[in-house]
Amino acid sequence: MEEYKVIYMAAQSLKIDGEDNDYIWDKAVSLTDFCSPWEDSAFDKIEFKALWTKENLLCRFRVEDQEVHLDSTEIGNKSINKSDRVELFFRIDDSLSPYYCLEIDPSARLMDFRARPLRQFDFDWNWPAKNIEVRSVIQPDCFIVEIVLNIDFLKELGILKNGQLETGIFRAKYEQQEGGSYKPIWITWVDPKTKTPDFHSAFSFGRLRLLDF
Repeated sequence: MEEYKVIYMAAQSLKIDGEDNDYIWDKAVSLTDFCSPWEDSAFDKIEFKALWTKENLLCRFRVEDQEVHLDSTEIGNKSINKSDRVELFFRIDDSLSPYYCLEIDPSARLMDFRARPLRQFDFDWNWPAKNIEVRSVIQPDCFIVEIVLNIDFLKELGILKNGQLETGIFRAKYEQQEGGSYKPIWITWVDPKTKTPDFHSAFSFGRLRLLDF
């Protein structure tokens, strides 16, 4: 299983503001090894970083993109689902019964839900607001999304075990086609080896390992 090492930091050193000027993130491991197994199209750099404190897991995406697409034809989850976004999935084990999904667009809109195999999505379940914080900023050449997740709640869900989380890290990039419609490019950290794009596969997960847990 692909593994990403999450470095421990003192809580007082961290600032989550969705900006690109916090040197503390320089201490985190940079993950840029993303692929789009189902497309020949090139895509711009995606960087994922994570740190952890005694209280929180902190995740950060920096996505190079000069043409961010935010859907304005729908509302709520339907709109997020048609927009550029980054995604984190967490599972208890490879049965995917259940797993938890966070999909966040560049304006920090959040689509969160619980899921089970064969795309059984429970949108009535939501990540408790007290246990998550999302910040973002759109810049001329990129967008940044930062997510704070409460450590105790990750344990309560059963997805943080022995300092490890089985995690899918994804990106959806919508490109405008002739005629004005938009087509997604599906980008993943771990190639699930499926014939068609599918993040909701047991083979699309890697592991986040919290060092010194």
